[in-house]
Formats: sequence, structure tokens, C-alpha cells
Amino acid sequence: MITALDHIAIAVPDLEKSIKRFMEDFDLEFNGTEEVVTAKTSTAFFQVPATRIELVHPLNGEGPIAGYLEKKGAGLHHLCFRSDDIEADVERLKAKGYQFLSDAPSLGAHNSKVIFIHPRSCDGVLIELSQPGDDR
Repeated sequence: MITALDHIAIAVPDLEKSIKRFMEDFDLEFNGTEEVVTAKTSTAFFQVPATRIELVHPLNGEGPIAGYLEKKGAGLHHLCFRSDDIEADVERLKAKGYQFLSDAPSLGAHNSKVIFIHPRSCDGVLIELSQPGDDR
């Protein structure tokens, strides 16, 4: 029986820079590093409680997901971090130089406010910020 999402792995070119990003910019708790000699990797860990898996599919064969699937095929699309004040987080991250795919949050699933950070700001990974709406 599957009981939780164990982890999401992101390949990064600069481990220290990425550790700093997740600690300082996304306020996640850093749980240390480990060298996995057998896999020839250095790893860093961040615990994020209570997560979900979201499967995304193009509605009526249209939209950004349709383009993504056509270009890259199936696979990891984005990570989503929950926010309790999305406008403040957007302003804080913009001040740090992050680029967003839109100027302001828009309405997403579950009546949430959502906005995406451009992958070039996060080692090639699309990051979503989401503030829960009244439906959650």
C-alpha cells in the first residue's frame, strides 16, 4: 500500500546554491546532506509534510500542458509549494530576482490562487506557488 510521497529528486548543477534557494527563498527546513557513493551523487534533503500527487492532462487537447507533452513527453512537470500569503511570497521572490510566468496569481484548482516561477530561475524546474481557496 502506498502511504505517502517519499521524495521528489531534482538534478542540480550547484548543490550549495540550490540548498540555499530551498532554505532561504522557499523557507523549507534543511535536513542535511549525504554522499551516496554507489550512485556517485551528493544529496540534500528537505522535509515537506502532507503533499499530494497531481496528474495534469490537457483540457480538450489545448493549453500549456498540451505543448509540454508535445515537446517533452510525459514526466515530472512541476513542484508546487503551498503559501499562506501568495502576494507577499511573489513580491519577496521577485525582489530576489525570480522570474514568473505571469504578472500576478490566477485562479487554479480547488479555488486556489496560483502562480508559476519560470524554470530558468530554479535549475530548470517549474515551481508553482499555491494559496488554498475556500474549497480546501
